[in-house]
Amino acid sequence: MGRSMGLVVFLVAGLVLTLFAQDLWGALLTANLRTGIALPWSAPAIGLIFWAAWWYLGGAGPPASSAPARRRYRRANQVSAGVFAWALLANALAITALAGGWIVIFQLVKAPGNALPDFSRYPWAAVAVLLATAALAGALSEEVGIRGYLQGRLERRLPAPAAIVIAALIVSPGHGLTQGFVWSTLLFYFAVDVVYGVTACLTDSILPGVVAHTAGLLVFFTLIWPHDASRRLVSAGGADAGFWLHLAMGLIFGAGSVWCFARLARMTAASRARRTEAPGALAAVRGRTSGLAAP
Repeated sequence: MGRSMGLVVFLVAGLVLTLFAQDLWGALLTANLRTGIALPWSAPAIGLIFWAAWWYLGGAGPPASSAPARRRYRRANQVSAGVFAWALLANALAITALAGGWIVIFQLVKAPGNALPDFSRYPWAAVAVLLATAALAGALSEEVGIRGYLQGRLERRLPAPAAIVIAALIVSPGHGLTQGFVWSTLLFYFAVDVVYGVTACLTDSILPGVVAHTAGLLVFFTLIWPHDASRRLVSAGGADAGFWLHLAMGLIFGAGSVWCFARLARMTAASRARRTEAPGALAAVRGRTSGLAAP
């Protein structure tokens, strides 16, 4: 009972800290917009805060007794170039499929969408800095808090598929706080969180997910969400060519993403097998050499 309660407290704390980090960035951005963004001061401000959090959650600072756990759960493990490349390819295909899926969903089900600030009257350079900062802040907070700490803790107690699904179920409603509790939107974000959860699990690192998540948010910030208000419901005028094109995009790129993730799973499984066998092989060699040296 005590261990189960400790797990629940850990999971709730991970979710709350993730949402707090995102709300903190939202507050800084709002303040920056109210004072004008010719100078996007909120970007370096949140950057400094996130750097301190990254440093501490990576095991630095007191207490020393918790440093190994903080480092382990931050999950910023190094990944080979090949694994990193396949993870990014799988995510690029998944992001493309999800973009098509989002557009299809918006033409099938009426949803509130994402209320983005009106940046039209601000300098483009400042807007670019703030959009990039928003994407990186969102990616870092979720990958560390959800895929690192929350999912990482679940993976130590449950089979990996269950840990991924439960983590996605825990965090998906958090998106509803800002984007509405519409079943289609929640289903979309559940799929997104599963993709990033699979990436973290297969690579045992949040680093590929941070890159992919940042890129995905930039795609949605600039190419998808600003056009949601103009999308016509199928029920209002039938399915046009764009609807079928985006449906095909979701299905084709989704299938490609699944294939890449399967390839990534085989790569990482083989790598784990080699690491597991290596200590045994080394011990056998040592045994043989010690036998030869014995009198």
